[in-house]
Amino acid sequence: MDDTIRFLRDLVAINSVNPTLVPGAPGEAEIAGAVAAEMRRIGLDVQTQSVAPGRPNTIGVLEGRRTGRTLMFCGHVDTVGVAGMAQPFTPVERGGRLYGRGAQDMKSGVAAMVAAARILAESGGLDAGRLIVAAVVDEEHSSIGADALVTTWRADAAVVTEPTDLEIMVGHKGFAWVEVDVLGKAAHGSRPTEGEDAILRMGRVLVRLEAVDRELQSRPPHALVGTGSLHASIIEGGRELSSYPDRARLQMERRTLPGEGGSQALAEVESILDELRRTDPTFRAEARAVFSRPAYEVSADHELPRTLARVIGDAGLTPRTGGASFWTDAAIPGHAGIPSVLFGPGGAGLHSTEEYVNVADVLRCRDVLAELARRFCSPTVL
Repeated sequence: MDDTIRFLRDLVAINSVNPTLVPGAPGEAEIAGAVAAEMRRIGLDVQTQSVAPGRPNTIGVLEGRRTGRTLMFCGHVDTVGVAGMAQPFTPVERGGRLYGRGAQDMKSGVAAMVAAARILAESGGLDAGRLIVAAVVDEEHSSIGADALVTTWRADAAVVTEPTDLEIMVGHKGFAWVEVDVLGKAAHGSRPTEGEDAILRMGRVLVRLEAVDRELQSRPPHALVGTGSLHASIIEGGRELSSYPDRARLQMERRTLPGEGGSQALAEVESILDELRRTDPTFRAEARAVFSRPAYEVSADHELPRTLARVIGDAGLTPRTGGASFWTDAAIPGHAGIPSVLFGPGGAGLHSTEEYVNVADVLRCRDVLAELARRFCSPTVL
């Protein structure tokens, strides 16, 4: 078995479900140890960075023989939960696909970037420059791993090895979470003159949010990532059937585009609430920003995606460039001044009950990454 696929199978077999998403899940400590051991085995200088208790980033460094540029490979080792999966941590290879939780998202990318470093180390190392290989925690929730990484580690460019079907993705959407509370007045269900129905009043908010979503999706799309959008994620309210509900709470998500500010979603909701207060003085509500991450875009003309495209072409593949509708850790180094792209294997089923990666793509990704490091870290290598 190819060493890269062996290592990928080892990673899939480790339960690294994010404990913030699934309380009681083990998190990333075990898989971080496995990655660190593999990095040491292939000769990298390995460091760990404690991000939260039992949740370390693992960073391996391959130094070149002379001064050059620094390239970073970055991938997350946490996964979403496994509800509904029969054997999530038993890697099964069938028909050129490797199945298991995290096989696509994104232990395959982590295996490919570590294996790329192995190829370089075994072939005499880098002629120049420096390669940083970072396996980070918590991308599936708040990206505290990538946040911590860029406080200490710098590079001239970065590749985040999320699954892209071997497409170079030079941008992706952001998101913002907003919480809305609408107040009513509790009363017995038989006394309508005494009560104010918070749930029905929340309905007014929902109708206007739907109109905002339609308007967002009718705008001319961004060339890479399409249009913005929003959806109502979770709603709750009321206490019992025979009472007027005195409160209703909505948690919503707004997907944002490059160039849209982090406060965009909250401003849109507050505009709706202001309108409702003007038309009904008894309407009471407030909105608050919960969490957000910005969209990101790097020019397709930047040297990193151009060099990556040449490497892909030289490998006999057709370079493709695009953007992602989802958010990734690439925005964090990108906004910290490290131009970043996404490039990783193909597959299907991320976050679903049947997840797989195309085995051949993992090997192609590995080989492209190794050659990219040679060329980017030493610009005289063409």
